[in-house]
Amino acid sequence: MTGSDELGRVQQALIPAHVPPGLAWQALRGGRSNAIWRVETAPPLVCKLYRGAAASPLFPNEAGDEWLALDALRGTGLAPEPVAFVETEAGPCILYRHAAGAPPGPGDAAEAGAVLRRLHEMPPPEALRLAPDSAEAWRAEGRAMAARLPAPLAAKLHAHEPPLPDLAPAGRAAFLHGDPVPGNMIAGGGTLTLIDWQCPAAGDPVTDLAIYLSPAMQMLYGVGPLTDTAARAFLRGYGDPATEARYRRAAPLLHWRIAAHCLLRAAEGAPGYAEAAEAELRAAAPAPSPPG
Repeated sequence: MTGSDELGRVQQALIPAHVPPGLAWQALRGGRSNAIWRVETAPPLVCKLYRGAAASPLFPNEAGDEWLALDALRGTGLAPEPVAFVETEAGPCILYRHAAGAPPGPGDAAEAGAVLRRLHEMPPPEALRLAPDSAEAWRAEGRAMAARLPAPLAAKLHAHEPPLPDLAPAGRAAFLHGDPVPGNMIAGGGTLTLIDWQCPAAGDPVTDLAIYLSPAMQMLYGVGPLTDTAARAFLRGYGDPATEARYRRAAPLLHWRIAAHCLLRAAEGAPGYAEAAEAELRAAAPAPSPPG
């Protein structure tokens, strides 16, 4: 199906019940899995068409989960205001209010941490999927992705697998964004709004921290690995020493798991993921022990 066919079918389903006729629809860049348009209503809307693609087990692509998250966060400022969920011949669509602004830069790392802390303290919707929340489960996810890799890439991943950290399950299910990279945040009006909610979950907050701090994810979204200063600012902004300490113990395994995702995408021919995987494997290397 061509882009014009998709748009035509979406417009047929949304006009005039949800969108007035005769308005301009502008395709937006940045979506890796779905089609996104800005609709010039007053105020503007975003229309997101789900194409059903899922990059890997780490990043599901579920329209129903996005709607669940947006509806739960209605009025909080943490997410765009939802307008409608509509099934179309091209696939499910979500309409929500456009969040004005631009992706944050490294100087906004503390604010990004604070926004994630606010989200994690909110109760997740009961119907939201449960994300893996133990070291054994994170390792199993990485190994499952390794099993889908060509032999040389699987060998590389297995060679870098870190030991399991001594880490009990978190014991609480936080409201997770699932993909909190700078490209999925909008800075505007003195705050940050989280967008692209296609893989939210209830689970261990350290998995969201690992994705924000991931050099691979920062590279793929055009920012580049965070400096140590920005990473420290992010964790200070998050402001929870116990969760930070838990993240540091889990970090080698969590970053190895992200490297598995990147190698899987690289094997599928996605540009930039091979280099991103190398950066993530370096981040997965356990920190050296201090001198005795």
